[in-house]
Amino acid sequence: MDQIQALRAFQAVAQELSFSRAADKLGLSTQLVSKQVAQLEDRIQTRLLHRTTRRVALTEAGQDYLLRCQRLLKDLDDLDASVMQQADKAEGTLRLNAPMSFGVKHLSPAISRFQAQHPRLQVDLSLTDRRVNLVEEGIDLALRIGKLEDSSLIARYLTPVRLVTCASPAYLAKYGEPRKPEDLSGHRYLHYRFVDIDAPWLSAAPNGYALKQQSPLVADNGDALCEAAIEGTGIVVQPTFIVSHALAKGELVEILREYAPQTLGLYAVYPHRQYLNAKVRLFLQFLESAFGNPPYWDQPT
Repeated sequence: MDQIQALRAFQAVAQELSFSRAADKLGLSTQLVSKQVAQLEDRIQTRLLHRTTRRVALTEAGQDYLLRCQRLLKDLDDLDASVMQQADKAEGTLRLNAPMSFGVKHLSPAISRFQAQHPRLQVDLSLTDRRVNLVEEGIDLALRIGKLEDSSLIARYLTPVRLVTCASPAYLAKYGEPRKPEDLSGHRYLHYRFVDIDAPWLSAAPNGYALKQQSPLVADNGDALCEAAIEGTGIVVQPTFIVSHALAKGELVEILREYAPQTLGLYAVYPHRQYLNAKVRLFLQFLESAFGNPPYWDQPT
């Protein structure tokens, strides 16, 4: 027996003083409503209703039971309504993780816009290019770029991440602009430590491996590599969300366009849960349109 459904059936019959009208009110059959009330009486070993062929009336025990039943069901309905209302609000602390450069340049402004819509939300943001363990470190949601290796996480695609090969005009004036991978002999490559970006010229060039191993600068942050490239230190492969401003200002020049790296994806990832809490669910919905597709940093200004 579903006790809650039986209580609702009894309440309806007591209010309508009719099994048929109670059944219509609940959208059930008269037979089912009668059965539920009978099972309730059997469970508590007490008659709650007087039944005749003409009328239904509450017993003395039924009158007392109805008052308590009404309070209980009202409290239950209020509880459900309260939880459902909270499902439309982002409150509490949302723990986020993202790559350093993307977090500073693009995620932080997006968070501010989201908090303007949900002023009771606090965000705890950690920025690192290291892949963190979401479960062990208590992260609600992380942004990740590229291939997703942890199959235990749920991933939602947000927007493409385009990679470009570029160098400063001063560097190209000094070393010459490579037109094909074979021209890279003698060039200087600025290497990103955490991920081997799929730049075809690194594998196609005879000296591709040497370029990575003998880089004048290895760093775990794309902004550091971008600034070094602007200063003329070497050639860099970086996402456009980092280098687009430098390209627009002429501080960097895209090269080897025919050998462009494979476009990656920006993903929101989170631990597998049957029901997402409101703050994560609403922030996911917000992120789906926050950056655009194509993203705003790749759109002409």
